[in-house]
Amino acid sequence: MDLAAKDKKYVWHPFTQMKDWAKEDILVIERGEGSYLIDTQGRRYLDGVSSLWCNVHGHQVPEIDQAIEDQLGKIAHTTFLGLTHPSAILLAEKLVKLNPGLSRVFYSDSGSEAVEIALKMAFQYWQHRGLRKKSKFVRLKHAYHGDTIGAVSVGGMDLFHEIFHPLLFKCFEAPSPYVYRWPKGGPPVKVRDGALSALESILKKNHREIAALIMEPLIQGAAGMITQPKGYISAVRKLTRRYNVLLIFDEVATGFGRTGTMFAYEQERAVPDLLTLAKGLTGGYLPLAATLASEEIYKAFLGNYKEFKAFFHGHTFTANPLACRAAIASLELFEKRGLLDLIQKRIAQTQKRWAAFKELSIVGDIRQAGLMIGIELVQNQKTKQSFDLKEQIGVQVIRRARAKGLILRPLGSVIVLMPVLSMSEEEVEKLLDITYESIKETNDSLSVFRRRGSVLRRKSLRL
Repeated sequence: MDLAAKDKKYVWHPFTQMKDWAKEDILVIERGEGSYLIDTQGRRYLDGVSSLWCNVHGHQVPEIDQAIEDQLGKIAHTTFLGLTHPSAILLAEKLVKLNPGLSRVFYSDSGSEAVEIALKMAFQYWQHRGLRKKSKFVRLKHAYHGDTIGAVSVGGMDLFHEIFHPLLFKCFEAPSPYVYRWPKGGPPVKVRDGALSALESILKKNHREIAALIMEPLIQGAAGMITQPKGYISAVRKLTRRYNVLLIFDEVATGFGRTGTMFAYEQERAVPDLLTLAKGLTGGYLPLAATLASEEIYKAFLGNYKEFKAFFHGHTFTANPLACRAAIASLELFEKRGLLDLIQKRIAQTQKRWAAFKELSIVGDIRQAGLMIGIELVQNQKTKQSFDLKEQIGVQVIRRARAKGLILRPLGSVIVLMPVLSMSEEEVEKLLDITYESIKETNDSLSVFRRRGSVLRRKSLRL
């Protein structure tokens, strides 16, 4: 039995309908080199989604490989409960220096856990302050913050999580400033102000029971790459301060250069009270997450032993030394390679290509924040009518791309481009060429199908 057959016999994959998987001609990825993934047959594929949005410097990066090897020569793991170690200490220092205004780092293992921690910290903070009614949260419509129960509770994607509704705590939901599908239409400024007005109404009426607002800044990733108009996140920061509500920025997807700056919130100088990080933290090498908190929040947890003010949360592999050492090496590479400057060039390179994409009749909208890109496919550009899920339009596109040597993963009808941040100019051009060709071929096949359908309908009417 080969590896693919064994996978189908023994493995259960995430976010995958396994009945369909059993019929698929699946790829078994064996190696990675730079921006490429290589399967067991030796076929090479450009990594167009950064191995689920986390790879920063490419695969087999000598500096990160060496850092992990050096750490292995010392210790692979030790508990972080009651002990500490150099890599975790030095990484925390780097993260704090990168985020002025935040002063404490709490480690965990995944983005979902980082969010759970932020929610629990926000809740417990107000309990220690004596404001016990402040126990609820505000989320944005279409939000996604992970798959653990607390993270799902502050999410707004019924497609993924509706079945778990009985397990979740209730939240207030504010409208997302989704310009392309804003109910009354209008320019970005009008959409921004409308969304902010609705948010302020929620805060004004309910601030005495709201602990925090949680959101992804600049762009909602898993929601379909929904970008936020300029000025939105800085205005949200002002509103949460005005109504004495904590602000949690979830930068699990947007952090570490994805939006063109090290962290998305920097672009509007909107420093949150709590910040969640994961994915690109280790350069995409090992699982590691962090929740950063302000000193004000941290101090609320200080007290005598018998007061039980400590934050009772932790994981076996919290601050794993191998992961922390990889993260340090990754952060050092940002400066060594001038990666943030390189990203600006790649952003400009991609933006030059969108005019041609928009000429394809199924391309409704293209949204971009840095190198986070979503291409929304629609049945009708004028009416913005979406494709039915059963048509699997995104799957049609990525299958064509895979045959051409590019790995993509859609979000429903949105084709997501999240290139490895260190991709060369030639590699980005290849990514865009294949994506365009794959959408065009899908567009052309639909046009043929529709023409045939129209002919058949006319014939039936004559009969």
